[in-house]
Amino acid sequence: MIRVMTDNAANLPPELREQYGIRELCLTYTVNGVPADMSAPFDGYAYYEAMRKGAEVKTSMISPLTAREAMEPVLEQGDDVLYIGLSGGVSGTCWGVSVVAQELRERYPHRDIRVLDSRGASLGEGLVVLEAAHLAQQGADMDTITARASELCGKMRQLFVVDDLKFLRKGGRLSGAAALAGTLLQIKPILEGDPEGKIVVHSKERGRKKAMEQLIRLYQELVEDKSRPVGISHAAAPAEALHLATELRQAGCTGEILSVCHEPVTGAHVGPGMLALYFYSASWR
Repeated sequence: MIRVMTDNAANLPPELREQYGIRELCLTYTVNGVPADMSAPFDGYAYYEAMRKGAEVKTSMISPLTAREAMEPVLEQGDDVLYIGLSGGVSGTCWGVSVVAQELRERYPHRDIRVLDSRGASLGEGLVVLEAAHLAQQGADMDTITARASELCGKMRQLFVVDDLKFLRKGGRLSGAAALAGTLLQIKPILEGDPEGKIVVHSKERGRKKAMEQLIRLYQELVEDKSRPVGISHAAAPAEALHLATELRQAGCTGEILSVCHEPVTGAHVGPGMLALYFYSASWR
């Protein structure tokens, strides 16, 4: 049996993880120096409101011990492991899990252990994980699942707009002068994950409304198949997420639309009010 694992940056709701037998490893975080309870449900609204009021958030990648304790019992019972993780362009998590995987390969030479960098975050990662887990449930072999997941990672487009540029500035994504100018001019950049999984500016719009309209235009322009699943994540902006979903339907999207509150790990770097759209385009990575 092949067990698909991922991390909490994949933003998958508990019911979907349970349905597909997906094991989640946790990147941790602190708010004003207080460690978050990773066993409790994520209260995104309280989290992003705290950020809006100036709370200091720090994140940490998955520890080697956590990865080992998650994988080893699966290997001991005779199953194989495919871990699909947060983009190496924004986190060292996949690298760290890869080190642990190599140690476990030496200890369990008859087991197949693979680590795939999704080059994505939130549902840009999560939608790929769901597809891989679905294939595993259908009995596909490891080569087939890994090849398909890798292909989908190469097709995933991740486009988002932020509400306040200061969080990108604090994370080193924008200079202080650029952030100030953008705020004064009401510039709302459309950002995306590039082929290496790093965050880059795709385009710039004047005002939030035009930025959201541009997200829909980009979907229509770039989407490969409108019947494929689409993801939306929002940092405590549910009304805008619902509006985006409605606009996607009007743009011809017939696939499932999965909408979630954005997870806290990468959410710490984009800030409250962020709105993101994830869909498959023709291969571009």
